[in-house]
Amino acid sequence: MIRPEGAPEDAPSRFVVAPDGTRIAVFSTGAGSPLVLVHGATADHTTWRTSGPLLAARHATHAVDRRGRGASGDGPGYAIEREFEDLAAVVDAIAAESRQPVDVVGHSYGGRIGLGTALLTANLRRLVVYEGAPPPTVGRGYQDEGVLGRIEALVRAGDRDAALATFMGEVVGMPEAELAAFQADPIWARRAAAVETTIRELRAEVSPAASLDALGRVRQPVLQVLGGGSSAVFGEATRALDARLRNGRVVTIAGARHAAHHTHATAFVSAIEAFLADPDLAD
Repeated sequence: MIRPEGAPEDAPSRFVVAPDGTRIAVFSTGAGSPLVLVHGATADHTTWRTSGPLLAARHATHAVDRRGRGASGDGPGYAIEREFEDLAAVVDAIAAESRQPVDVVGHSYGGRIGLGTALLTANLRRLVVYEGAPPPTVGRGYQDEGVLGRIEALVRAGDRDAALATFMGEVVGMPEAELAAFQADPIWARRAAAVETTIRELRAEVSPAASLDALGRVRQPVLQVLGGGSSAVFGEATRALDARLRNGRVVTIAGARHAAHHTHATAFVSAIEAFLADPDLAD
């Protein structure tokens, strides 16, 4: 399903209702086998503005706004399990409509949600995770001690710009020059406005449901994509998850960091297409 005729360019193509009643916005375009795109922390469906059109050349792509972001609704309380259920509802709806299983690509925290979703539905065929593996240390997230508290304090003080800058610099590991360029981008204001949702995700990433032990039980084929220039902890987490998966593989994009879907879109899409088309993988 594509955007209804006459709808604004930025309007969702549809809403899928999650089990708890939350409406999840889906933005669809392209034609071909179904591919769901799941954004990471601080973002929304517009994070796919660079690599999404490349993927839509071969696929019917369906980019979601996760709960609490963009055009989607939200629930009264947050747990990462609700996000697993949200995405499973989207996957099942698209599978029913297209009459075939669905592939999923998730960036960062969106990749973590894709892994949890794979445990809930048989309609997810293959999964691509870009640096979305659970943190390798049990009970601890990617952030250093005290970072979450400082981000929360900045939000309480009304300084969402500083809160987002702290997250991007100290959790994601974005170099100062790249951070300055991001802050100058018109999309920055949209990301800063959503930074409070990032706080709850930083807390949820250490929950048992999002752990290596839990998500390592995924049986579907999983491609993990790693940036060659990313922080070492992303590589540690990627390898730790790959060691647990039944059917996993890892591809490294040389020179990329945590945003290859923007900076190295051609290489990123090529890795995805090769994985999705591989006839030797047992689905």
